[in-house]
Amino acid sequence: MSTKQLIALLNSHIERDEEQFLSIALQVAAQEARQGRLEEANKLKRLVQRARDQQRNERQPSGQTPIPLARPRGELQGLVESTYPKVTLESMVLSEDVHQRLARVVRQQRERARLREHGHRPTTHILLVGPPGTGKTMTASALAGELHLPLFTVRLEALFSRFLGETAAKLRLLFDQIAQTRGVYLLDEFDAIGARRGDPNDVGEIRRILNSVLAFMEEPNSTDSLVLAATNHVEILDEALARRFDEVIEYQVPDALAARAILERRLGKLKPGPKVLAGIEPASCGLSQGELVRAADAVVKDAILEGSSKVSGSALMHALRNRHTLKGKFRRSTID
Repeated sequence: MSTKQLIALLNSHIERDEEQFLSIALQVAAQEARQGRLEEANKLKRLVQRARDQQRNERQPSGQTPIPLARPRGELQGLVESTYPKVTLESMVLSEDVHQRLARVVRQQRERARLREHGHRPTTHILLVGPPGTGKTMTASALAGELHLPLFTVRLEALFSRFLGETAAKLRLLFDQIAQTRGVYLLDEFDAIGARRGDPNDVGEIRRILNSVLAFMEEPNSTDSLVLAATNHVEILDEALARRFDEVIEYQVPDALAARAILERRLGKLKPGPKVLAGIEPASCGLSQGELVRAADAVVKDAILEGSSKVSGSALMHALRNRHTLKGKFRRSTID
């Protein structure tokens, strides 16, 4: 057993995460089998199966064992924020391809012990790419909600330090946390640390950070934590990073059908009739999921304060056009 596995084993025992404890035991069994010690490997597997059978017998009919509260400690307090999301994939409007791929990740995570028994590991590193507001950040919350795991959002700006070598030390702390505490880890705006090596605007410290990230991502993930990196600028990422991710999932601005579904869900009981919604479809095209949600929220608040039972089509149309206008202003300022 490696030192990291032993640390993860003790950590899962301290946090009373029995599933993680058994998962690590299966990893050790797989290593024993690969080294030809089949008798010891089979003994470990039988003990794990006995423990699982005992868990099933003791489990209450209604309950899944809750994940203990996990809060960043020490120096990690300034680097990582923890939450416990309740949203699920069903609460998102996703393309069929993206939904199926995320559902596959969830299934692999839920049945990771079975995969480990056959010498495979579940998907753990995912790169989310696409325009702002298309659901990348919400995906992290949904995966955490589906798996009943804490969501750890990494504040990348807190990683950077003017002191040589300190940033790599902070990254070491982060990846140690990933190895010791199972959860969903979100590294948003990942291009901040994943820019191409050799870029004309690159500096030595950024190269060192990227090299550290590449090395850390090669390390075994003994806790099967999910590491999600999100970026709006995949074109500037270093190509070596792509090989470190098990999945690269691309998000697009929703089409007319998806936009309507997002609006209907967000408007809820206050949504207008089908004819009105059909009439505003042209105004919804080209807006991201986040922009559609903000437009819907604006008219819902007005309707509530005015005592209206339905959102008016004109108000919704006006809100959507405002989002287009704001989007255009940002685009022009970026070009200028």
